[in-house]
Amino acid sequence: MSTSTANPLDAFLPVTRAWFEQILGTPTPPQAEGWPMIQQGDHTLILAPTGSGKTLTAFLWGIDQLFRSLERDLDSSQTNAEPGSRAKKRKRPASATQLLYISPLKALNNDIERNLRVPLAGIRKTAQESGRELPELSVGVRSGDTPSRERQAMVRKPPHILITTPESLYLMLTSPKGRDLFRTVRTVIIDEIHTLAGSKRGVHLALSLERLQHLADQPVQRIGLSATIRPLDEVARYLGGADWQGTGEQRQLVPRPVTIVDGGYRKPLDLRVETVVEDFRNLPGDSIWPSLIPAVTQLMAEHGTTLIFTNNRRQAERTADRINEQLAAEALGQGQGLLVDGTAKGIGMFAAGTGTAPNPIRAHHGSISKETRLALETDLKAGKLPALVGTSSLELGIDIG
Repeated sequence: MSTSTANPLDAFLPVTRAWFEQILGTPTPPQAEGWPMIQQGDHTLILAPTGSGKTLTAFLWGIDQLFRSLERDLDSSQTNAEPGSRAKKRKRPASATQLLYISPLKALNNDIERNLRVPLAGIRKTAQESGRELPELSVGVRSGDTPSRERQAMVRKPPHILITTPESLYLMLTSPKGRDLFRTVRTVIIDEIHTLAGSKRGVHLALSLERLQHLADQPVQRIGLSATIRPLDEVARYLGGADWQGTGEQRQLVPRPVTIVDGGYRKPLDLRVETVVEDFRNLPGDSIWPSLIPAVTQLMAEHGTTLIFTNNRRQAERTADRINEQLAAEALGQGQGLLVDGTAKGIGMFAAGTGTAPNPIRAHHGSISKETRLALETDLKAGKLPALVGTSSLELGIDIG
């Protein structure tokens, strides 16, 4: 890790620094350690806990450089305009994708797109307040949910920042019309890299990254993000890939150097492992539900919002169903009467409105519609849901930092 005492914000545009200090204050450890490495062009792997600002660590320098280069291009075009020609109103410059973000989940992509609006709009507003006008940056999301019309428009007018998944990246790289979009890419960010390294999906992405570098007109910087990944050296080797060096019999693949930023500081946690059943040979109703669900609803009552994770979609639906039945039973003064036989009574999500909570407890997983997923994620982040039952799609699909 870097031992420099210089302010990592010094290299940013004054308006970028002013916005950050006004809104966020002091850089977090991952930002203070990561920005100098990113600014000097290193391939960088950042390990940092959720909520530490690692996503902004990866994006902010690229955003700053986009503002800088596009403003320079606009000023140059205006300077070279023919004498006597009417000055044109400053508008968004010709699109060219320079910053590429890849995540393993569509839900996380949608979240990132929303969260990017804050720095993009905030920096431009700060510039306007100082009498300076920055160009508008465009952001596009390409995934399996993207309508055909938007995909075609993206090829005709590429966004400055493209957010996508490994599979959609592959499809674009192998498309005659889509691959030209990547010639201008300068930085690629791979989020939740621990879910990709060491998997078949990760191997597929590694090939796409090499194809991306082959198409690009300049070296592409790689930035990997994770909140929990070990061993760091092996993941860094996966992130960087390798170059062929030497000739003839001496020709060999040499791993590209990657700088590791270990910002894995620990935040205070209240961590407990509880067993709600002492003797599995003597279960009420021959089921674990009568013991498990009341314990869950008790925890829900003690907290504002509760996230409940299960192993698969079926368990998520069944858990949400039984929680709603338990809440309805408690509201009617029946305790766990609805669960004593360990089976659902068909009340399900509609039972939660019986004086217990304004919204029924819902399940979040990959099979529900895009609109439902987005609505649940938005309500969750707004604190409108007392609880949400999910699978790994929820664990990876919400950007908290």
